[in-house]
Amino acid sequence: MTKGPATTSSDGKRRPHYDAQEQIKDILIERRLEPGSLVPTEAELMAELGVSRTSVREALKGLQARGIVSIEHGRGTFVGRPTMDPLVDGLVFHGRLSGHRPDLATASELVDVREVLETTLVQRVALMADEELIARLEESVSRMEASARSGAAFDEDDRRFHEQLYAPLHNHLVIQLVRAFWDVLEAVRPQLPSGLSDPATDAHHHRVILDRIKVRDAHGAADAMREHFRSTHLWIQGQLPSS
Repeated sequence: MTKGPATTSSDGKRRPHYDAQEQIKDILIERRLEPGSLVPTEAELMAELGVSRTSVREALKGLQARGIVSIEHGRGTFVGRPTMDPLVDGLVFHGRLSGHRPDLATASELVDVREVLETTLVQRVALMADEELIARLEESVSRMEASARSGAAFDEDDRRFHEQLYAPLHNHLVIQLVRAFWDVLEAVRPQLPSGLSDPATDAHHHRVILDRIKVRDAHGAADAMREHFRSTHLWIQGQLPSS
């Protein structure tokens, strides 16, 4: 493996731990290691990179913070599994630094992104949904409706509906993004304008989305999803309750 050029900080000094991070990443890629695979030992990395044990350990800690490796004491270091946790933490943190009503802005921007993503993908799902998927979605929506009739919230069923919805696409990144958007919204929810909950309205939105999927109406499903997010925007602004 060819060692990369030294990386320097703004003061011109070498950053050996960062250099080692990049070289360890190269090793993992070159060896085609998959998530969950055991990473070479510290001794092996020291020999291959020509750096100290301290540099290797600091590099691995840095890679762990970025989700690239997972250090399990007593077992070893493994290639990390895909996660959006750093994205969630960063969005929440920077949103709260961003000035007037930061949580409101963060939530609204996330809903914009979700709307673009989900109104597009739901059309594909509508054309490929099988009876098994429809049955799972029906179960989730029925639970939402039962909760709505009792005036109870149904955040978990709402989240499950959207995760189940895109499972047929076999796109792990999509599911990770949907989960990340949910996590950020939950994190900033306490700072959003309060309002009376209206679970019945939100349950109805999901019922309409499902009804359009059942008849393979791709454009209708997209319109229903768009209306769902329009309502969510109004709720975030304190103008209309939703989930």
